[in-house]
Amino acid sequence: MAKKAVATLHEGNKEGRAYTKVIKMVKSPKTGAYIFDEQMVLNEKVQDFFNNK
Repeated sequence: MAKKAVATLHEGNKEGRAYTKVIKMVKSPKTGAYIFDEQMVLNEKVQDFFNNK
């Protein structure tokens, strides 16, 4: 019975699966240290996120 309950939760809204958390290291122009840029991006836009500087 538990397996069926879990399976019904996955059948619902799939909007959450459309996003990916991406993390990019960026060098700070002010200090020269590296900082991390974290964002939630649509799956289709992941490559655009990494190509933009």
